[in-house]
Amino acid sequence: MSELPDFHSAIVYLINADSARATLPFQRANRAEQYATAFWFDELVKETAEGAVVRQYLVTAGEPTRVETAEITLRQELCSPAMSAEKLAMTGFAEGWIHLGDLGVAVMPDTPLYAYAARKGWSWTTDEITDGVAATEEDIAALDGTPVPAYLLGHPVDAENGAREQALVVGEIVRTDEDGVRWVGTLPQGCVGAPVFIGARLGENSFKLVCVGVALPGEGPHPIATFDRIRAALLAVAPERRGDVPAIAAEPRSAVPKRRWWRRRG
Repeated sequence: MSELPDFHSAIVYLINADSARATLPFQRANRAEQYATAFWFDELVKETAEGAVVRQYLVTAGEPTRVETAEITLRQELCSPAMSAEKLAMTGFAEGWIHLGDLGVAVMPDTPLYAYAARKGWSWTTDEITDGVAATEEDIAALDGTPVPAYLLGHPVDAENGAREQALVVGEIVRTDEDGVRWVGTLPQGCVGAPVFIGARLGENSFKLVCVGVALPGEGPHPIATFDRIRAALLAVAPERRGDVPAIAAEPRSAVPKRRWWRRRG
């Protein structure tokens, strides 16, 4: 009988299997600053007999989005047909984002992103963090002040050549009543805005993958904007839920749910 994987290996496997194509590195164009990571997120609108209806957003930390022109590194596996150029320049970048109150998080609806790809003659081929994986109030409440192993999927900046390869940064998070949820220690440059995951145990031999939230800029332990608060803030940008909001929210679309849990057998 082959040796069963440990929980750490199983979590790493799930993140890489389900979310490897969910992240995008960006920075201020033509300048070595405002490095960050963004990721795709599917907000659940409703369940139907045909499946889930979702809104899709690009999500990141708010502060790095405040640039007029951004340079995005587009990996070949994120588009079809594969692009010959790895760098995309997007003008009017700051205006495309919706800032979610005081959370420090910004979202970009998928409509302009899909339109941009169509104009250039290609289409997105991405993974998304789904609403079912995004943390709930109960998931956050279960963080009781004890450091928990955590996994950040981001794009650090290579100190020698500035490359933005994807990396899974392993560390810990902790929640306190005073400071909320924070990453223990510092993060590599370029990883603010990235999704942070944990494996929440369901029993002795199983767990579920949870995306706790978005890593934000900070001194020392980085704050994490948790998905229970992000989900609540997104209600304000859905036009059919609030008629006074401009029609800038993402268009609902169908999605096929993914299984993101793991059980040790034996």
